[in-house]
Amino acid sequence: MVLSVLLAALWALAGFYAFQLVRTARARGQLKPKISGIAIGVVANFFDALGIGSFAPTTAWLRFRKLVPDSFLPAVLNAGHCLPTMLQGLVFMKLIQVDTVLLVSCIGASVLGAIIGAPLVLRLPVSAVQFTVGAALLIAAALYALTNLDLMPAGGQALSLDGKMFAIAIMAHIIMGGLMSFGIGLYAPSLILLSLMGMNPTAAFPIMMGACAFLMPVSSLRFIRSKRIDLRLVLGMALGGIPAVLLAAYVVTSLPLTILRWSVVAVVLYAAINLLVTALKISKQTEPVTTKEASG
Repeated sequence: MVLSVLLAALWALAGFYAFQLVRTARARGQLKPKISGIAIGVVANFFDALGIGSFAPTTAWLRFRKLVPDSFLPAVLNAGHCLPTMLQGLVFMKLIQVDTVLLVSCIGASVLGAIIGAPLVLRLPVSAVQFTVGAALLIAAALYALTNLDLMPAGGQALSLDGKMFAIAIMAHIIMGGLMSFGIGLYAPSLILLSLMGMNPTAAFPIMMGACAFLMPVSSLRFIRSKRIDLRLVLGMALGGIPAVLLAAYVVTSLPLTILRWSVVAVVLYAAINLLVTALKISKQTEPVTTKEASG
């Protein structure tokens, strides 16, 4: 019963978000999706549905191709991958069994984090966004590498959490929900945390995907109204991502992902270093002049 209500609410939220996205794009004259966005949506969301994550590789590609200014990254990532991620939530919450109380609580915690985080991102200077996303990409690259080296927690068989573990999971998802607004993916840290707590890693999929499915429209509804966004790119990512999610979830049953992860490590490291170097340059250019320098 609870799951049915959750799924119905997600369908309604997806419809509302799609309507607002199209209406806003039409009002701004940005209703024609970009081909580059469609390509990004297809590739990133296909592997996202397999647990790779979409934010880190998308950030790397957007910066490599210089498709948007760095200050646009959080908004484009959240708004562009929002509808495909909501579809992932609908699919995996239906397919995979997990404790309903834990699922609903982690979703609610993540949404709360997004409500807190989205306004902060829109007020941050460009260099702060670059530093935050750059640092996040370094962490993502490390997680991909650890996964390939079999150094990630294997997890247990639990489908629920109790007591202190439950409380820790809730607090962690509030933080992760806030960081999502900055363009920092939730999938990897959520999967790692829940696995360390002894949960079955497969059971983490509906939690992490359900959390993102509900929190992303909350933050994205604010992002699509901001000036720091390219709605044509966002629409393309959404259109390309939706069929890619269905293909990954229902057609592909097994895929060798190790080589792909090492490729992502290299690309993400490049983007992270590039972002951090750019942020440092901007910070140096905007440093206040000291009294001694001002007096000549």
